[in-house]
Formats: sequence, C-alpha cells, structure tokens
Amino acid sequence: MKMKIIGVLLFAGLVIVLAACGEKSQEDVVADLQEKAEKMDGYKAKAEMNMNTGKEQQTFQIDIWHKKEDMYRVGLSNKSDEKGNQIILKNEDGVFVLTPALNKSFKFQSEWPQNSSQPYLYQSLVQDIEKDKEAEFEITDAHYVFKTKTNYQSNNNLPYQEIYLDKKSLQPVQVKVLDKDKNALVEVSFSNFDSKASFQEDDFSMKKNMGGEEAKETTAVNEEEALTVFYPSYMAGAELTEKKEVSTKTGERVILTFEGEKNFTLVQEKANAQTTMASPKEADGEIVNLGFTVGAMSDNTMEWTHNGVDFMLASEELTKEELIEVAKSVQSKEVK
Repeated sequence: MKMKIIGVLLFAGLVIVLAACGEKSQEDVVADLQEKAEKMDGYKAKAEMNMNTGKEQQTFQIDIWHKKEDMYRVGLSNKSDEKGNQIILKNEDGVFVLTPALNKSFKFQSEWPQNSSQPYLYQSLVQDIEKDKEAEFEITDAHYVFKTKTNYQSNNNLPYQEIYLDKKSLQPVQVKVLDKDKNALVEVSFSNFDSKASFQEDDFSMKKNMGGEEAKETTAVNEEEALTVFYPSYMAGAELTEKKEVSTKTGERVILTFEGEKNFTLVQEKANAQTTMASPKEADGEIVNLGFTVGAMSDNTMEWTHNGVDFMLASEELTKEELIEVAKSVQSKEVK
C-alpha cells in the first residue's frame, strides 16, 4: 500500500512537471509578441475605456485603426458629449486631433504614439512590455498577464499597468492602468481585434475623417444656447479673484482670473462650428487625455473643447501636471 501511494505521488509530480514544461516562459511570450507586431500589416479594434481620473467615471467607445508603418486613427466617442466626439489621426502629414462636428482640428509636431504609453494601441503595449526588464509575468487559464511600468511623460500619477493577452492569439483583452497605490483608474476592455484588416486609400486622410455635414447643424444649435460657465474644483492653492465677460464677433467670452500660491487664467467661450473646413491650428505641444476629452498642451497652456465650450487654461507658474489636474477638474458650474 505504501509503495502504491508513493507511486501515485511520483506520477502526479511528473504530470505537474510535464504540464509546467508545456507553458511558455516570459521570454518566449515577449519574443512571440515582437514577431507578431512586426509581421502584422495593420489591424482594426474596438474597445471600451472607463476612466476614474475625475469626479465622475467617464466611458468612451474607442475605434482603433492602424496601418503599417505609421498610420493611426483612434476614434473616441462619449455618449454624454456626442458633439465633442474626437479622432486622433496620424498620417504622412502629421498628428492631428479632430472634432468633426465642429470642423475643428489641432496639428501637432509630435512623436505620438511612440513618445508615451497608449493603453488602447497594440504597438504601445508591446513596446512597454519590451522596455520593462523588471516586468512581472503571470499565466492564467486563458491569459498571459504582464505587469509593467508606464511611460506617461506629463502624468506621473499612473505609473503601472496590467496587460491581459489572449494565450492563443496574443491579442489584447484588457488593460488596467494603476495609480501609485495600485488602484485601477483607467480600464480598457477590447471587444474585437482584427489583425488582418484591410483599408481604403483615403481612410487616414484628414478630409475623409472630418466629414462636414454635422457642422452646419451644430452652428444652429450653438446660436440658440447660452454659455454655461464652468469652474475648476482643483485650484492649486489659488482663488478666483476676477470674472470678466467680453462680447466678441462669435459670442460671449468669459475670462476667469485665479490668484494665490500659483496664478492662472481660464478662458471659455462657445465652440462655434466652422461651415467650411478650416486649416488645423498648430499646437506646439502634446496630446493629453483629460478623462472627458482630449486636450492640446504646450509648456504654459492647455486647450480643449467639451459640451460645446472651448477652454483655454494658461499659467506661467503651474507645472504640466498641475495644468492637467486643474483642467481635469473644470466640470463645476459654480464656485464651491
């Protein structure tokens, strides 16, 4: 009986060893990811992104297109602000942030997306996995899980991420971006990933992605609506000292001045749609996801559009991180 028990235990141990030998190592999976990313001519993916970086959770539907070598189209739609739906576009002419319903666009002299982590882009996830030599690696029944550092140049509050990949296809399933306490503040869940996608010749052109018909409708709506003034809930130690209202050719403009530990100015006015496609506004800075919209940030300013209002935040004293935090908090309709 004793020999039978020993035999059973040895057999069970051998089965476990053989099973373990069947799993790929971390190095094997990284090599496979590199090969897959290099061989793939392009892909189309759909995902949902939940962001808990502000007062309320924001949910975006994301439509991602990538064509080798360097063509990207990322459509971001939010049911709470359909007129503010945006497209991040990269083609041979540069990097753009488009708001088609308003016929507005920013053009960036930017290395996006290579210069920062992007939780919804496959190449960015593979790049973060490759670069982090201290990345943690786990294997579940269905997934390979990598826990890596992130590379957000303008935001050090999201230093980690967990990347879930399908074991069979190596396609992304879920990405969780974590704060310093390992709380998930951003979650991206992929519902579809087509690694053999085809594209039309003009799919990445600015003209096709801007459209144009919605702009005329938006103009009519904007003329009837009054400007709602928004205030930041985070003021970096400053207080509102002046509210100035100015009439312009396109409507009302409000200038809010904040003074204290660090001074800043917040300007807002109605986002009037252009009836014809205007030239992109040059932005000497970087693309920043504010949680409810995508903004354009330079050294001293942040510009964005939300709920039919154009915002411009300017300060010679706020750091980049503070500019982002103030901008993220501009969702209150009155000073508390």
